[in-house]
Amino acid sequence: MKDFIASLPKAELHLHIEGSLEPELMFALAERNGIAIPYGSVEDVRAAYAFSNLQDFLDIYYAGAGVLQTEADFRDLAMAYFERAAADGVVHAEIMFDPQTHTDRGIAFATVIEGLLAAMAEAEARLGITSLLIMSFLRHLSEEAAFETLTMAEPWLDRITAVGLDSSEVGHPPSKFARVFAAARAKGLMLTAHAGEEGPPEYVYDALDQLGVDRIDHGNRALEDAALVARLAAEGMTLTVCPLSNLKLCVVDDLAAHPIDRMLAAGLKATINSDDPAYFGGYIADNYRAVASARGLSRGDLVQLAKNSFTGSFLPADAVARHLAAIDAVAGA
Repeated sequence: MKDFIASLPKAELHLHIEGSLEPELMFALAERNGIAIPYGSVEDVRAAYAFSNLQDFLDIYYAGAGVLQTEADFRDLAMAYFERAAADGVVHAEIMFDPQTHTDRGIAFATVIEGLLAAMAEAEARLGITSLLIMSFLRHLSEEAAFETLTMAEPWLDRITAVGLDSSEVGHPPSKFARVFAAARAKGLMLTAHAGEEGPPEYVYDALDQLGVDRIDHGNRALEDAALVARLAAEGMTLTVCPLSNLKLCVVDDLAAHPIDRMLAAGLKATINSDDPAYFGGYIADNYRAVASARGLSRGDLVQLAKNSFTGSFLPADAVARHLAAIDAVAGA
């Protein structure tokens, strides 16, 4: 099963590039940029990862991002992710980035995005991985701040595929950002939002009805509402599920209780992703293997999850068809 998972062509749809900052790279960039960090060793950083909720994670996540200063830093961060993704059988990635995390500390928007775009071009040329960019707004900040970020992004909108919504969920419903999402849609961008991770099923309804999203990130708590599950299934709405993240942040107490197979059985277009892999203990193949073992997923389940990752992507139909054919070739071998 391990080899089969590795061999399956897959897309990753829920990956925060800042969340792929491994402690080793954090230390290297801190040294390169002359930045003091509050950890004496890689081991100290890993010990700090013993958080148990979303806010504790976000506190260390934002602190770690402080070592990212130059285009080269963002390029190196993204290339480190792409190298790991290629080893896991990822052939397409839709990576989220949080510009406000950087612009609020004085890093130019151009520095962030040009570094990421350089890595994306190199990953396609050298590793054969295509990728798209999702610009995420931080929901604990104001909608006005999100509008300012959308304005900053204007020169690069032809290279940004979608906007997203992440950070602290509870107390910040998707409806808070309805106007900026409408503005992004008017500019031709696709829409996705974190909903139903720590927030209630009502936040999933909010994302659907107030934001008009094309995709739901996480969505676990939708299972608490039978009518919502039926609607998501009927509409073919993709859920970008992140099993090891769910475990680390106590969305589930044990992977043995993870709902991924119940999602598939209910007809939901669930996918498997790594979220913030440096912090949550595994990249995409680790997530596939962990949940396959814990829930007894079949080869057919794994094939369906891989197919969902492409049909739920923002790729054009002809590219999706090629990837689905590649999955069938592996599954039939």
